Amino acid sequence: MTSRGTTRWLLLAGVIGPVLFVVVLLVEGWTRPGYDPQRMFVSLLSLTDDGWQQVANFLLTGALFVLAAIGWRRSMPDGPGCRWVPILLGLAGIALMVAGVFVTDASTGYPPGTPLGRAAAGSWHGTIHDLASVLFVFLGLPAAMFIMARRFRGEGSRWSLYSLVSGVGMLLAFVGMFVFPDLLGLMQRVAVVIGFGWVARVSWRFRAQVAR
Repeated sequence: MTSRGTTRWLLLAGVIGPVLFVVVLLVEGWTRPGYDPQRMFVSLLSLTDDGWQQVANFLLTGALFVLAAIGWRRSMPDGPGCRWVPILLGLAGIALMVAGVFVTDASTGYPPGTPLGRAAAGSWHGTIHDLASVLFVFLGLPAAMFIMARRFRGEGSRWSLYSLVSGVGMLLAFVGMFVFPDLLGLMQRVAVVIGFGWVARVSWRFRAQVAR
């Protein structure tokens, strides 16, 4: 396989990963008994006997993000963000895999019978899960978006505005998780769809450029 062909496959991982993750979390969220996707974290789907499905979703999507990061680096040999954006994307992928290995703590009424609130002090594995997710996914991806907005602006591309709006939107949805606790799950899903959708679309854009 040629270098160009390898790059296209790596970038395809950046399309498949985000789409896979969103589809699985939406289907699982709506079909899991006792789970309310409007007010519960996505990560809670990793619990109970059916939790392996979301754990596998974290691990596989994370691996696909890391592959995509390599493809992004190949697609941006120089210029603004050529180093940091692939690094941030790769860190997001590693964080997703960490989230799959170190499962979250039961909270907000799930699994059924769990108190509605969050425990004052979480377990060590729950703490690792939360830190990885917040720092490298919910904050790391917006940072990548803002850097790419600058790169696209230099190219005179409308993708600059899309990246900027996506970064702001993901951050606002993340903040909304804490401002509207009754809509915590919904706000988190909005953040994920915005952020992962951006990764998928930019990956597809890079892939189309490689094909030319």
